[in-house]
Amino acid sequence: LAIEKALGGPLSGMRALVTSGPTHEPIDPVRFIANRSSGKQGHAIAGACARLGADVTLVSGPSVEADPAGVATVHVETARDMLEACIGALPVDVAICAAAVSDWRPETAHGQKLKKDKAATASPADLSLVENPDILATLAARENDRPRLVIGFAAETDDVVAYARAKLTAKGCDWILANDVSPETGTFGGDHNKIHLLTGGAGGEVDIEEWPHASKLDVAARLAERIAQALGAAA
Repeated sequence: LAIEKALGGPLSGMRALVTSGPTHEPIDPVRFIANRSSGKQGHAIAGACARLGADVTLVSGPSVEADPAGVATVHVETARDMLEACIGALPVDVAICAAAVSDWRPETAHGQKLKKDKAATASPADLSLVENPDILATLAARENDRPRLVIGFAAETDDVVAYARAKLTAKGCDWILANDVSPETGTFGGDHNKIHLLTGGAGGEVDIEEWPHASKLDVAARLAERIAQALGAAA
C-alpha cells in the first residue's frame, strides 16, 4: 500500500520513531522466546504518521507485515538489537513504542540445537532467563536527546487500565495506550483494537480516554492526529 506524505501536513518537518512487532530471543539456532504480536498496529501507526508528513523510522521485529511505503524500516530480531536501532534513530520529535518486546531472554544462546536426550549436556531444565533492556523507559530517561513525546503501549489480559496507569508512572513516558490482549479479544494478530489512552502522570493527574473498538488502521490514524495536535501545541 503506497503512502503519500501530506505536503505541509501537521507532522511535516517532524521526525517519528515507531517500534513494532515481537522480538525473538534465541535459545539455540532453531528455538527462541517470542510472543503473538503481529506488528499490524505498529506498522499502521508508522504509516499514519508518514501520511501526516512525518519522517518516520520504523524499527520492526520479525513480522509478516509489509514495510510501509514512505517509511525507513529497520529490521531487528532481539530486544537488544531493537534498543540499539532506536538509539541510532535519535533525535526524534516523537517515539511510539508499539512493539511487544520480550521481557526476558535466555542467559545463554546455545550454538547448537539442544537435545531432549537425557544424556545431552544441556536440556530445557537448564534454561535460565535474564531481563531484557526496557526500551520505553530508556527512551523516556534520555537526557540530551529525549523525544518531546514518548508513547508506550500496555498490552494486558486483565485490569488493563490499572496496569497501564502504573506503567505510565514507572516508565516515565508521556502517554500510554492500554489494550486488552486476552485471547478472546483477538487483538494479537487481529485487525481491530480497543484502546484506553492515558496521558499525564509524573505525579500529576492522569487523564483516561476510552476509544471505541476500531480497526487498527483507524486507531493509528486517530493516534497520529493526537500526536500532531500535541506537538503543534508544544511548538
